[in-house]
Formats: sequence, C-alpha cells, structure tokens
Amino acid sequence: MKKLYAALFGICLTSFLFAGNPDRQGEAGAAQLLMVPWARMAGVHGLNTSFVTGVEAMRLNIAGLSRINRTEVNIAHTRYLEGADISFNAVGLAQKVGENGAFGLSLMSLSFGDINVTTDAQPGGTGATFSPSYFNLGMGYSHIFANKVSVGILARGVSEGLSNVSAFGFALDAGVQYVTGDFKMGISLRNVGGPLRFNGEGLSLEVPNPNENGTTIRILQRVSRFELPSMLNIGLSYDFYLGERNRLTALGNFTSNSFSRDNLGGGLELAIREMFIVRGAYRYEIGTTSTTAENSPLYTGVAAGASLVLPINRDKPEHTLAIDYGYRVTKIFKGTHNIGVRINL
Repeated sequence: MKKLYAALFGICLTSFLFAGNPDRQGEAGAAQLLMVPWARMAGVHGLNTSFVTGVEAMRLNIAGLSRINRTEVNIAHTRYLEGADISFNAVGLAQKVGENGAFGLSLMSLSFGDINVTTDAQPGGTGATFSPSYFNLGMGYSHIFANKVSVGILARGVSEGLSNVSAFGFALDAGVQYVTGDFKMGISLRNVGGPLRFNGEGLSLEVPNPNENGTTIRILQRVSRFELPSMLNIGLSYDFYLGERNRLTALGNFTSNSFSRDNLGGGLELAIREMFIVRGAYRYEIGTTSTTAENSPLYTGVAAGASLVLPINRDKPEHTLAIDYGYRVTKIFKGTHNIGVRINL
C-alpha cells in the first residue's frame, strides 16, 4: 500500500515539475477534456479536488468515486458560452463494488448545432449543413482504505470528427484523496495519453496530374499530431461546523497545466442541514498580462452555484434527489450555465 502511494505521488510530483509552460500554450487539442459538465463542480470552478465525490469525481479526481453510499446517477446539461449556440450533455453512474470499492461510467457529448457548408465558389453557403461529433466515454475504479485514503484510476476514450475525418485516442486519470476529520487533501493527474491525429477521406485532394494533361490524381494530406491537455491538481479544504447541522467549507486549489499557464483559486461552500447548499469561488491564471477580453483566460474570475437536496425515502435519509446549478463568468459571451439532477440511493 505504501509503495502504491509513493508511486502515485512520484508521478504527480514529476508532472508538477515539468508542467505550467506558457510557451506551449495552444499546442494541445481535445479541449473537450477541460470542460466541466457537472453543476456542483462548475459552481466552484472545478477547485474541489480534495472533496469531490461520486460521478463528478470522474471529471476531476477519480479517487472520490468511492465516497458514495451505494449508487449515484447524475444527469447534466450545460449551455457553454451563452450566445455561442454550443451545449453539451453528460450522464454518469457510480456504483459501490464490495465494501470499499466503486466502479463508475460517464459519457459527455457536445452539440455545435447546424453549421452551414461553404465552398470557394459559394462562400455564403451551399444550403447544406453539418455538425461535428465530439464525445468522450470514461470508465473508472476507486478504492478507499480505512475511510481515510482513497485512490482511483480512470481510462477515457476521446473522439472528435466530422463525417469524413476524425481522431480517436485514450487518456488516463489517477488520483488520491486523504480525509482526516475536517481536513481533506486531494491530488489528481488528468488527461495523460499519447498524441492524436486526424485521419479520413476528408483530408484527400484531387489535383492536376503534372505528368499528363487533362488528368487528375488524388493525394492525401498529412496533418500534425496534437497532444492531450494534461494537468495536475492539488487541492485542500477544511470543514467548519456552525452548530450541529450546518457546514462551511473553505477550499483552495492549484492547477499545473502542461500546455498553458497555471491556475490558483479558492472558494467557500455553505451547507444548511445538507439540504440547501450555496457555493462560490474565484480562479486566477498566474502570469496573465493581457488587458483585452479576447486574449484573456476564459474562466479567470468568479463562479457560483447552489444545490437543493431532497429526501426521497423517509426510512433511508441517505436516499436523496438533488438539483444542482452552477454559473461561471466568462471574458467573452455571457457566461456558462450548468444544471444537473443527482439521485443517491
């Protein structure tokens, strides 16, 4: 067990030392892996690495997957950059396996709406439309030891493309959570995998044959590979109890990005009898110098959200139905809205 913790910590530390390089900004692809589909996470800017649980843990720190009662189902919808006509949906299932383990499955799919097809001859549109297909599917497992330390690992398939060109690859996540009393700590390493490359008939061109007049040949364009946006999260939190049934959690998180600047943020979550919960956070990108909205980090600023948790079984108070909402301010457009429904059994 100690060897496992040491190995995982060593991987995270190594990634931390080589991450956060702004000179590589823009070189990574698969940006869908950076999007937050779950409303509770969105309400704190995804800074809850230390105490995220259940289905949402598969997007931030897989170690928290096992910290559920028995079964959790989460369904969410996100209006990304309000005004851009981009949205995505997510669904996830977390299920206990034995006393201390849990298995999880999550799916996220993006919708870009209908985009007009244009050509050199018809720049205003041909009358036809297309829509890119972006989705990712994750499967993970987490195990908790002595109710204090939990570890987890997740594999995710990533797909992007059109009808005639696409790219597919795999990413791995790993994480650790340590809980002792009211103090929590989490470390997660996300989106580690090999580079992806687009392939398909859409990359072929028909050009004149230089050796024969009046004939053409078809050539296949070679495109560059792109890396996954790997990152390391380190988070801390502490619970302050206001009376017997009210909780105030203070949280902080540091994110080291391999292909962009590092992020630092903090926030608060107030739970009233664990039935009505409000949360808010602020995140800042370290080293930002831009003064224009177009060149500023998208999510540097404020996020807020709330949850309403209702019991669905009088005999089993742990069986609940929750409605979650999260909002993040953006430098362009009108922010991002997340809404979700959770069922805990």
